[in-house]
Amino acid sequence: MITARARKVLWVYSPAMDIALHKTSILEILGHLAKRGYETHVIVTRSRNVFKNYMPEVRTICVPLRHVPVISSVMFAITIFLFLPLYLIVSKPDYIVTGSGISALGLTSVLPFSKLRKAKAILDIRSIPVELRGCVGFLQAFWFGVSVQLAKRLFDGMTIITPLMRHEVCKRFDIDPKQVGLFSSGVSTELFRSESFISEGRELRRKLGLSGKFVILYHGWFSANRGLAETIRAMLRVRRVCPDVVLFLLGAGPTASTLKELIQEEQIQDNVVIHEPVDYAEVPKYVAMCDVGIVPLPNLAYWRSQCPLKLLEYLAMKKPVIVTDIPAHRSIIGDEKCGIYASSVEPAEIAKSIECVYRNRQKLGEWGASGRKIVDEKYSWERVAGNLDNYLLSIDTRR
Repeated sequence: MITARARKVLWVYSPAMDIALHKTSILEILGHLAKRGYETHVIVTRSRNVFKNYMPEVRTICVPLRHVPVISSVMFAITIFLFLPLYLIVSKPDYIVTGSGISALGLTSVLPFSKLRKAKAILDIRSIPVELRGCVGFLQAFWFGVSVQLAKRLFDGMTIITPLMRHEVCKRFDIDPKQVGLFSSGVSTELFRSESFISEGRELRRKLGLSGKFVILYHGWFSANRGLAETIRAMLRVRRVCPDVVLFLLGAGPTASTLKELIQEEQIQDNVVIHEPVDYAEVPKYVAMCDVGIVPLPNLAYWRSQCPLKLLEYLAMKKPVIVTDIPAHRSIIGDEKCGIYASSVEPAEIAKSIECVYRNRQKLGEWGASGRKIVDEKYSWERVAGNLDNYLLSIDTRR
């Protein structure tokens, strides 16, 4: 009996996998595509550390490349440009996916081969450029525009994280929205299950000296324009009314030292804690030990159309979340009780929302339950992989 060959997806991903905090999306989507019968490959970089791939279904090629802003992206693009034609001939992928930015230029060397071998080239956009200040910001915006224009003219398809971002990108670059697929953030509903971490969450509280405290958790990347400094300043107001509230910041990033200095200057070390990032599999334990999550993104153009992964992870763990009132958060939570909206990122408004959840802390279990329902219905990786699978099939049917 002759069986059909499994379709192959090759993903090209430039951020260093040993230090990138958002690498889980790529591994999870490829892992779940593998469960749907695909053969999945990914070409990635690593900086100094050994990259541990927790998805054995995903075949990984790791390029050692020290992380240096802009320069490492250029070096990776050159590596892909030279290496990918040979890999295309050997592995014969059906789809080649790359992120936006300068790394997309690396695919230009395989475009002639891909047409002959009927491999489809796809640009995936997870975000539009965020940090636009200075030379690095200018280059990020420039290469983002170049990669979208390249994909518009030479690639076979494009995927974007949210309908809002699809509308924005298609309008800006004059692209037919019908040709662009949606591939949102997702959550491992097996890993992020609150019932599995009840005892571990309590034990972690004890080890961290947070027993008896009301804990607000932020986990992820520390950078400018994420509302973190404003949230720390909000704690100055909160502690006067609720002295046992602790803001727990789990992660790393370029503004970590600035945030630590702010905590020292305001002398609120008892109410704000910064903890180094942990492995992905450890994150649910930290979410379990908190009372409420927080995603204080300001109302800026590049956040309005996002789909924050951390927000979905809080909801999956049945934790209510303090969020700023922007379209990105509204499109996920709507009017469900699991979302507590701050009208802006101003410290006074964030403080009001924190005080609100503190006053209603006996109701938080009830409020958080609706968040899990949202995730199960729309944002499990199984559902997200199904949406991407359907889009890949639609590309195959195009003339």
